[in-house]
Formats: sequence, structure tokens, C-alpha cells
Amino acid sequence: MKIEKNKVVVLTYDLTVDGNVVDRATEETPLDYIQGMHMLIPKFEEALEGLEEGDGFAFTLTPGEGYGPYDDKRLIRLPKSAFTIQGEVREDLMQVGRILPMVGADGSIVNATVTEVKEDGVLMDFNHPMAGKVLHFEGKVLSVRDATEKELTEGLHGEFLPPEEHHCCHGKGKGHCHHHHGEGHCHEHGDGECCGHGQCHHGEE
Repeated sequence: MKIEKNKVVVLTYDLTVDGNVVDRATEETPLDYIQGMHMLIPKFEEALEGLEEGDGFAFTLTPGEGYGPYDDKRLIRLPKSAFTIQGEVREDLMQVGRILPMVGADGSIVNATVTEVKEDGVLMDFNHPMAGKVLHFEGKVLSVRDATEKELTEGLHGEFLPPEEHHCCHGKGKGHCHHHHGEGHCHEHGDGECCGHGQCHHGEE
């Protein structure tokens, strides 16, 4: 069975950036997704189209094909009050290098990285950590099958369900997270990961 739209694909991969493996899906913890549902990088899916179970793959994506160029305008300084949770300013969250889910002005949740902490505020980087990077993927297709009607409607892991029904917080930032507004505040759920729509795939942390 070939990889094509509405097929459930399970695969392994190594993601190499600047000569270093920065992300990996193994046979024990593979990546699974539904082809053509726009949950992954479009060029990633395009490169896998037509492959079959057992096929190996290796391909490279430019920044334009991956997470886009690095945008200095996505470096935004926020007041420390933006890190208030339940009435308390959480100084412990303001650690350089930490990736935090932030709620934008439109209510959407996006991931941002703490890049600088000063008395007058915290500089947050809303670029995807892989923005501006050349991405080299190498791996193997483990299985391909038809998606069920339930999976097509709800998502392979429930990612199309309403937020109150969707309990899967995919990923330490592996995802298509885009910041459109110059403001936001910290959103914490349980252990600090965000809950909501969107597959977080390939990437950070």
C-alpha cells in the first residue's frame, strides 16, 4: 500500500540540522500521522508520497520548505506580568532557553522561547526553533494503512476534537506554531505544556 491521502503512516526518522541529530522517531516511539491532513510540514508529506512499507527515505528541506526564514519581528519583549498564573507572577518560568505556551491576542496558543530576562521584561522568541534551518530527514516507513472514518473526523490522536475533549498536548514544540500578534500571556496546563488544537511535530526541546 502506497502513502497517499487519508492513509495512516507510521515511520522512523532522524532529523539532522547543522550536522547534529536534533530530533528522532524510533521503532519504539515512531511518528504516526494521516497523510494529506495538513498536520505536518507540507514538503515533508510531499517527499513521502508514493512510498510503501519498508521503504527508506532521505531528503533535505530548505528553510522555505520547512519552518520558514528567521524573523526578527517575532522577538517580542513582554512585561513580567504576562507570566502571571492564578494571580502570581511566576519567576520560575522565566528561564533562558525554556519553551513556554503563550496565549496570543486572538486566543490562540503558540510556543515561544525565553531568550533574555531583565528587570523591565522578558524577551520571547516566537520563531519556531527550526526557523531558518536546513532540515535533513532520513528514516524508514514502518507501515501504511487506510484511516478509519473516526480517525478522519477526529484526528489520529483526537487533534480535531474541541479543546475540552482534546487531552493530547502534542509535543515539546513539534509543531506548526505561528505568532501573529505582538502580545500574549503565559498559558499553563498541568505540567506547563499547552493543550489545544494542532499537532506539534518535529522539533524543539
